[in-house]
Amino acid sequence: MPASAARDLLLRPDRVWDAVADTPVDGLSVLVREGRIAAVAHDLPPSPGADIVDMPGCTLLPGFIDCHVHLLDENAETAPSAYQTLTAVPVLRALLRSGFTTVRDLGSAHLPLNVSLRTAVKDGLIEGPRIIAAPNILSPRGGHADKQPDLAQRYGLQIGTLAEGVEELRRAVREQARAGADWIKFAGGGGFSSPVDSPTSAAYSRVETHIIVATADDLGLPCATHAFTDRAIQRAVAAGVRSVEHGCFATAPTYRAMEQAGTFLVPTHYAQTYFLDRLDDDGFWNSSMATTRQNYRTHAESLREGLLRPARTRVRTAFGTDAGMFPHAQNWREFPTMLAHGYTALRALRAATRTAADLLNRPDLGLIAPGATADLVALEGDPFQDIIATSRPRYVLQEGRLVT
Repeated sequence: MPASAARDLLLRPDRVWDAVADTPVDGLSVLVREGRIAAVAHDLPPSPGADIVDMPGCTLLPGFIDCHVHLLDENAETAPSAYQTLTAVPVLRALLRSGFTTVRDLGSAHLPLNVSLRTAVKDGLIEGPRIIAAPNILSPRGGHADKQPDLAQRYGLQIGTLAEGVEELRRAVREQARAGADWIKFAGGGGFSSPVDSPTSAAYSRVETHIIVATADDLGLPCATHAFTDRAIQRAVAAGVRSVEHGCFATAPTYRAMEQAGTFLVPTHYAQTYFLDRLDDDGFWNSSMATTRQNYRTHAESLREGLLRPARTRVRTAFGTDAGMFPHAQNWREFPTMLAHGYTALRALRAATRTAADLLNRPDLGLIAPGATADLVALEGDPFQDIIATSRPRYVLQEGRLVT
């Protein structure tokens, strides 16, 4: 991550949205000093020696936060770990230049490679968003993150961070903490791409779910659960998870439970429509994706219905895309997909800024106010009038330094 800029910057966009107000404000200027926002006001004079950046036609917003990405190429799970780590370098550059200044990487099957990426970005070795890391996805054997069960059956090889039962799970959570985890991620249910289970299955018992969350809490770590169904989500909410990833089959009682508990939803809607929209495209699906295609075909109707439900609730929605399941540079498409499913532009944009920062417990991120970290994106146009403006970043600042 770049060091703080030595010179002040005075930013002059057409309008500023601070993520607090319901609409952008015309004519504001923003003064950036030593990596933080120093002032926001009309007609700000430049400080001595400040660089002035005029941004005609642009709306200035807090840098976007994607709370659900997978930076590492899953197709390289059996490749050398150094190679798999390097697959993330162009991905990180693309995400940052798209205006995403923070991402939460929710893990890979094996080895805590994203922790090393987090350090490399922080030290300025590679260019990319700030990384919040869940090193791996905890899963039972035969669960969503048991990546190659056929190898286990034939050769006794496990591809995945696999654990079940009280003592195995306690140890697994502690090993994630030892590896440098910011978050603990676990598969509370099955998934569309799972080789064995299904998206409607539950993975861990109530006792196991409680053990994961309680052990993480003892270590000061929040939990995110991959879960689609009422049963899996309600177990996780009762145990005290901070975020539910996907939740696409959840119904009204489950959303009410989440509202009452203050649990965040990270809906990843574009990832679902990405596959749903290609169900009949034979050229898109290769032989290794046959199970994924069949799962989407089986559950297509209930999935499409489920994607319309969360916008009608008051559950706290944080922006997350599951980028890595589709090309990372398309993660901006989560914005128009959310609108297509009933979210307002305000709620979608706030999901990627202030609400996402709340989820990550980073009050210095996700808003434009004096003292906040100067992670900023200037979009061509006004995303409140045209949400496709989220695909048009003209300027990106990370900790006060111009990236583009």
